Amino acid sequence: MEGSTIILTDDAGKSLPCTVETAFKVDSTEYLLLQPVDFSVQIFAWQETDDEEETELVDVTEEEIDLIFPVAQAVLAEQNLSLKRSAHTLTVQGELPEPTEDDIIEIDTEEDGNCGEFQELAHFYYEEQAFSVFTSLDPLMFIAKVGDDGQPEILTPDEMVALEPYVEQYLDHVLSTEDAEEEI
Repeated sequence: MEGSTIILTDDAGKSLPCTVETAFKVDSTEYLLLQPVDFSVQIFAWQETDDEEETELVDVTEEEIDLIFPVAQAVLAEQNLSLKRSAHTLTVQGELPEPTEDDIIEIDTEEDGNCGEFQELAHFYYEEQAFSVFTSLDPLMFIAKVGDDGQPEILTPDEMVALEPYVEQYLDHVLSTEDAEEEI
């Protein structure tokens, strides 16, 4: 199953092609570690801070995405990138430009204060508001369980919390095995 492509769907019927990176079992349930085939992206708005010379990134609501999507799509199309409303995330299809130092920004994406490095793919305006499209330098991964019907299902937040120790243990084992193979 590793290396094969499967399609995740959401409640709205949108799809997301993913590559199966690995499969593992916990208590007779099969789980899949999935990576989207296309690049996951996020759109943020730029907002002035109290210090008028500085700006910060703020999340964009679904309603705002509905409004700005055609503009973002057109701006990315100029780079031969196709913006799509995929299941569970926005994605772009095409060849990403090589990141430069100026394109990379750290963004706090977690409530616990963790930052990730993102590459800015596009900057645009909609009704005098500045927006940017970013892709993470670390690929987005999903964990799905194989349902009774054989179809993959994204885990609920509660299922994810319950599975987290097993995933960490499994990944530690896989990474230590890979390290040992590299040393041989």
